Amino acid sequence: MHLTLKHPALDRILIGLCVAAAAACSPSPELDERRALDDVQQYREEKERAFASDTSPVPADRRAALLPLAYFPPSAEYRVPAVLRPSAERQEIEMPTSTGQRRRMERVGRLEFTLKGEALSLSAFVDAGTRDLRRLFVPFTDLTSGTETYPAGRYLDLDRTATGLYVIDFNRSYHPFCYYNPEYDCPYPPRENRLRIPIRAGERMKS
Repeated sequence: MHLTLKHPALDRILIGLCVAAAAACSPSPELDERRALDDVQQYREEKERAFASDTSPVPADRRAALLPLAYFPPSAEYRVPAVLRPSAERQEIEMPTSTGQRRRMERVGRLEFTLKGEALSLSAFVDAGTRDLRRLFVPFTDLTSGTETYPAGRYLDLDRTATGLYVIDFNRSYHPFCYYNPEYDCPYPPRENRLRIPIRAGERMKS
């Protein structure tokens, strides 16, 4: 979670919720997909309970308007394999944030994947200076940003793999906390992570 949190307990809850879906050992790809979609549904139900709790990032006076959270229907179409092409060296950038600050991040590499027949890529980041590379931060915008989803973009979190092979599950993409509460400090996706297709998966704005 790359935002400033006011509730450490909530931070622990949501980090646990946002683990990337692991491929289940199954003789059937269809069964694997079904399990992955079931995991997404369970993740959403657990997140809903967390957001309705006393440590919710959603202010009490906005819960009636924002809860329950809105999502696109889960779809296996938006769960795709990807390869991480590591950067030749750790490249530091500054991401502007929702409160006017600048967040120092390091580009670990570029995730390459194909979605709906198009070859796409997204840069993956970690906090600048960190030695913990176990979790990758992937912020992005797409053609739904500003109409169906939060204008400032959405996030994905991926558990680092030793092989460089990943599954990007856009069903798990989520709005940053500043969508619910402007007091949170959330980095904006860089230009390189602006996808020129609509990603109708994951969290969306309420209509």
